[in-house]
Amino acid sequence: MTIHEKVNVLMVDDQPSKLTSYEAILSELNENLIRASGGKEALEMLLKHDVAVILMDVSMPEMDGFEIAEIIHQHPRFQKTAIIFISAVHLTDLDRLKGYQRGAVDYLSVPVSPELLRAKVSVFADLHRKSQQLEALNQELHRLSGRLIATQDEERRRIARELHDGLGQDLTAAKIMLQGISRFQHTPDSSEEAIENVARLLDDALRQVRSLSYLLHPPLLDEIGLRSALGWYVDGLSKRSGIKTTISMDPADFPRLAPELETALFRIIQEALTNVFRHAQANEACITLVKRDRDVVATVRDDGLGFPDEDVAMRNENLGVGIAGMKQRAKELGGELRLRNAAPGTIVEAVIPIINKMAQGPAALQNAVRG
Repeated sequence: MTIHEKVNVLMVDDQPSKLTSYEAILSELNENLIRASGGKEALEMLLKHDVAVILMDVSMPEMDGFEIAEIIHQHPRFQKTAIIFISAVHLTDLDRLKGYQRGAVDYLSVPVSPELLRAKVSVFADLHRKSQQLEALNQELHRLSGRLIATQDEERRRIARELHDGLGQDLTAAKIMLQGISRFQHTPDSSEEAIENVARLLDDALRQVRSLSYLLHPPLLDEIGLRSALGWYVDGLSKRSGIKTTISMDPADFPRLAPELETALFRIIQEALTNVFRHAQANEACITLVKRDRDVVATVRDDGLGFPDEDVAMRNENLGVGIAGMKQRAKELGGELRLRNAAPGTIVEAVIPIINKMAQGPAALQNAVRG
């Protein structure tokens, strides 16, 4: 539910003229107004719709408002549903107390002030909207937390395989060779050859350590900046994958950004290129970075297969961890991630504001754009 999405307001009264009057008063709120002529119909409407607030007459023939409210709040689904009673007859303090005991959030007397009624309904409608938004955010957070744990586990397994199958094997072989040199007599030539083989294995091990270190967090990102870190990463990916990848930056002398912004942009581009390598079957990819007055736009475009429509619209509940992670990184800095098919290929675009860091004072302003 978005901040502007309409909510349902249920109006319960056995007199159609009153329902029409309530509709006229509340129409300015631009919410969904639902009518019910009695308790039975009100309960049916509640089962069909998610209702934010109930406007209910107290005096009705089959069941009075107090009875209906008691039945409603006995149901776990409707225990927190706001009920506003309206009465022209039951106006004593005992009547009001009875209403509040049955779960009413307010008790109004007839004639009702239109402005007052609109204000009260508006407050509870907004509370319901915000409650729904919070629930949706909590569900999204729970989903992302689960995916984060799964991603971390997979990354640990991948690093463990790299260490065992690559680095571990090379170091083991180097150790065996060194033991052989010390235990057995060798000619100078054979000893020199064995030492050279050990040196090559150690060089390979050092390269693997360096690659793992860079993949976990490129030192260039902290030391020199986003431009150099991306250049290093793209060069390595192009050699490994065979995908021709280019980088374009505007301005040409792309400046340093806040550390968290540089990290987010690097990770988003890295993940987008990983998706191109794994899934797109592309021949070429192009990275574009544009720094504007208030934001930075990072775009990755490829000439591959493209995304399904539900993924492009980000409606798919099973959206990949990579896309969800990119979206969350941009969102954490007040930005957004956009996907669209390019026919052929896909365009991944992240727009992240710079001004959110500048609004925090002179120190933050200096950190927001360095260089």
